[in-house]
Amino acid sequence: MRRLLVVIPNWVGDVVLATPVLAALRAQFRAARIGYLMRRNLAELVAGGGWHDQEYYWPQQRGLRREVRTFELAGRLRGEGFDAALLLTNSFRAALVARLGRIPRRIGYARDARDRLLTDRLRPLRQNGEFVPSPLLDAYVRLAERVGCRVLDRRLRLGLTPQQERAGRRLLEQYGLHAGRPYAVINPGAAFGAAKRWPAERFAELCDRLPRELELTPVIVGAPNEAALMRRIAELARSRPVCCDDPPTTLGSLKVLVREAKLLVCNDTGPRHYGNAFDVPTVTIFGPTDPAWTDTGYAREIIVREPVECGPCQLRTCPLDHRCMTRIPVERVLQAAREVLGVASTAGAPV
Repeated sequence: MRRLLVVIPNWVGDVVLATPVLAALRAQFRAARIGYLMRRNLAELVAGGGWHDQEYYWPQQRGLRREVRTFELAGRLRGEGFDAALLLTNSFRAALVARLGRIPRRIGYARDARDRLLTDRLRPLRQNGEFVPSPLLDAYVRLAERVGCRVLDRRLRLGLTPQQERAGRRLLEQYGLHAGRPYAVINPGAAFGAAKRWPAERFAELCDRLPRELELTPVIVGAPNEAALMRRIAELARSRPVCCDDPPTTLGSLKVLVREAKLLVCNDTGPRHYGNAFDVPTVTIFGPTDPAWTDTGYAREIIVREPVECGPCQLRTCPLDHRCMTRIPVERVLQAAREVLGVASTAGAPV
């Protein structure tokens, strides 16, 4: 293997789940030149890992301009002389670009009408025509094995650049979180859709109880488009939690904030896996999604979920009464936090 193109997943959480494979590829093919094809905003996420040599970005334009830029991207890849493309994303476009880029080996899952575009076709797990919920990390490992790479260490990990470290330290200073002040990172958003979000009022009550009951300062973080949600929770809470909206966190600076936290409480969203990567006790609130897809066996995470007759539905917006989330009281989340922190005497099993 002289040159390998890795098509990176599109979601933050999926990228973090792929990091054991990314690290293993680098270790296996030390002399190879490894390039990543990804969304531009994800460059900050993989930065600092030392797993790749070159970056290519999907076009950000829309409509016809996007298609033109996509063909231009394929032309650029054609001139790079890649030996193989490892497709960690299941999109048709990823397989098409690899094919148009004339990459001899194209390894991916045979789904989404792209069978003919692949040379190495893996079959996803199905039962009665439906996909079987199974860990995404296992799927990535199978792809790596197809190119002769063994993934012996399945721990999630994230690298940090010096710039990210400095940016994170500046945020800690800005929000008064330096000098060892213990805090809990609260991530109330979810890019997938509103159905994955625990109600803002519950997060606000949690922010009020964390200082009293666990002596932790709540620190609310989120993506730029979640600033309104963050502010609403901060306004509803009486304890005046820290709201990181101005300046906001980035995918890079958030690494530092999570790494230094005593606790992470979040929905099933990308930064959830930051806790795993930095070995931070984590409480994840699940609603419409199935935890089996993102299971890593992380021992310091407790999943809080309410089994309902209509779930897991995997829908972005609930067409009913959002019962999978509204039936989860604050006390259950707090109890999970106590257990994962070792404050309570009960065992830390999923709630």
